Amino acid sequence: MKKILMVVTSHDSLGNTGKKTGIWLSEFTEPYFGFLDNNVEIFIASPKGGTTPIDPNSLKEEVLNESTNRYLNLENKVLEHTVSLEKINFQEFDGIFYPGGHGPMWDLSEDEKNAELVSNFYNSGKIVAAVCHGPAALIKGKKASGESLLKNKKVTGFSNLEEKAVNLEKVVPFLLEDKLTELSNNHYEKTDVLFAPYIIQDGFLLTGQNPASALPLVEKFLELLK
Repeated sequence: MKKILMVVTSHDSLGNTGKKTGIWLSEFTEPYFGFLDNNVEIFIASPKGGTTPIDPNSLKEEVLNESTNRYLNLENKVLEHTVSLEKINFQEFDGIFYPGGHGPMWDLSEDEKNAELVSNFYNSGKIVAAVCHGPAALIKGKKASGESLLKNKKVTGFSNLEEKAVNLEKVVPFLLEDKLTELSNNHYEKTDVLFAPYIIQDGFLLTGQNPASALPLVEKFLELLK
């Protein structure tokens, strides 16, 4: 049985707006059930362990879907029992998946343990996948050479236009598109159709641009797992 690690945010405040953020629920639930229903074992970790904050906007009726409702109806909610990154041994897993939500822009982008973890996954030839703001978790990753994990890699993630569309371009600590463009040496790609699914594969590195990209990303991940 294949085993994958899903790494989620522990960060719950949206800059200094006084509003809450965290994980975007469907970006977790679509991959989670996509893996589960394909007999993949899933382990969930976060920087602090314990309960992962869920972005309240991702719980609004208009964005809930079959997977989010399935999760919300579970008695044992796995996002309330994450394990600290400190306790993870990357060698036990076949791949790593980072859901988005704005939370990772603050914690996973800076977390040294996460940087070590994603570097180990990448340099061991394991699958590394991230969707929407999840690619923020790749920012401090390094190749064995010491160069950025993203250097000369085709990559996508939440675009500047999408950030402006949700009115958070001045709230986030940096613009993800700009950072990915810089680190990848101008290999960032996107669709200009706002919030349309868009994924990129570059070897065992898989990235998706926005929430709608989560399911296509999982399908690609499952192909590689086989």
